[in-house]
Amino acid sequence: MADPGFTPVILLTGFLGSGKSTLLSRLLADPALGDTAVLINEFGEVGLDHHLLDRIDEEMVLLSSGCVCCTIRGELAAAIRTLQSRRARGEVPPFRRVVVESTGLADPLPVIATITADPVLRHHFRMGAVVTTVDAVNGPDQLARQPESVAQAAVADRLVLTKTDLATPAQVAATIAALRALNPDAPLLRAAGATLDAAALLSGRQALTTVAESFRCVPAPAGAGNHAADVSTFALVFEASIDWTRFGLWLTMLLHSHGSAILRVKGLLNVAGADTPVAIHGVQQLVHVPTHLSAWPDPADRRSRLVFIIRGLDAGLIERSLRAFGLMPAGASEGVEQGR
Repeated sequence: MADPGFTPVILLTGFLGSGKSTLLSRLLADPALGDTAVLINEFGEVGLDHHLLDRIDEEMVLLSSGCVCCTIRGELAAAIRTLQSRRARGEVPPFRRVVVESTGLADPLPVIATITADPVLRHHFRMGAVVTTVDAVNGPDQLARQPESVAQAAVADRLVLTKTDLATPAQVAATIAALRALNPDAPLLRAAGATLDAAALLSGRQALTTVAESFRCVPAPAGAGNHAADVSTFALVFEASIDWTRFGLWLTMLLHSHGSAILRVKGLLNVAGADTPVAIHGVQQLVHVPTHLSAWPDPADRRSRLVFIIRGLDAGLIERSLRAFGLMPAGASEGVEQGR
């Protein structure tokens, strides 16, 4: 098999005890992931014995599903470079994706930054989806108290709710409400008792082709949990088409000045001179390569939409800066929606 080119790196994250390792062990048993390389902290954390086929060396095993599974010793970039080198030399089976299981206390940003910014990796790999596990029993409390849990949920492309079989209906509802306040549009799956499509779960980031409702902030219902008092989501929706160069300068300056406070930004933009929208997706100071979509989700609605998840930052500052750059008409009052 030829080298697949830009190999997606999927991040599996989630707070301590949220079920990452259990989910990963379950996924690795699926033959559909036989062309997958997996990087984890320790083999022992993921019950691999019943999947083990052969040990290639002290850091790498071949699973019965065909997956190559490696331990991360040292830096993530070095581990992925080693995988790439061994694939190129034919020392490991070809793989089409890499899954990285992060530690429970990890901020997702360093992993994303490694794939995006490393001068060697970015020629062979691209950032794929972020999959976040959330414990239905302890989720609301963790989202209220743990900044790492908030960041993990906010940047997720897919959310997997775990331990729903152990939680009360009220706990499940509170966890879902807290997650939807943080991340309104990520697909939310339940791990317990469900038949998970492993390949679909770990597939690439979804294109932002959904209707305008997906960009509307969904405030948490009363009693849903505070998910950290200084975290909020808000959306800007406006009619005017956007000058792409000016927008890029504005976003670069905004993230340079306040990137650590912007957990996530997503947008569907009406760019001047373009017939179809441009989707953007950023995590703190990092912005992924924009996606030029083939068509508008609703041809009758070509408004630009930006959704922010921010921590300790005034939403009005972002709106005022957008107006100052001439990207949002000074008289426009539409489309600022905010919630906690």
